[in-house]
Amino acid sequence: MKLRPVAEPDLVLFQLLRTDPDFWGLSWPGFADPGEPARRLAKDGFFSDGNSWLVAEHDAEAVALLNWRTASFGVPRLSWEIGIVVVPERRGQGIGWRAQAMLCDYLFTREPIQRIQAGTRVENIPEQKSLVKAGFHLEGRIRAAEFSDGEWRDGLLYSRLRTDPSPEIP
Repeated sequence: MKLRPVAEPDLVLFQLLRTDPDFWGLSWPGFADPGEPARRLAKDGFFSDGNSWLVAEHDAEAVALLNWRTASFGVPRLSWEIGIVVVPERRGQGIGWRAQAMLCDYLFTREPIQRIQAGTRVENIPEQKSLVKAGFHLEGRIRAAEFSDGEWRDGLLYSRLRTDPSPEIP
């Protein structure tokens, strides 16, 4: 598996993020402009100071979309928050933890950041396991962290520090 920049063939996946709740999975934020990904690719290639994306690719197939953005905790530009969406038919195959570990290694190599964090829903057990395998540590429960499906839901916050060991990625 490798990480690479977003390319034109990937736009269909970004359009699904905006139009298909099953593609997104838990925490789907609702419908959004399906034309925005093409405009974003043309504008900045999905790289900006506060919100960037890469694609995880396995055997020339896009298997996950990875995002990093300014963290809600910590000093801006000294910490990032990451997110991932694994293509539905590739979930449960170990792609998520490997891709997140690779993204952390990339970010720690690229910038003098100290902290990378990730949040997930309390009921998202597969993502919790994935984050731990990717070298993250549970920091705690964030009450009423997200409004979804008509109610406020708790989340869990995980972090990986520069000084934490990187997991071995097969």
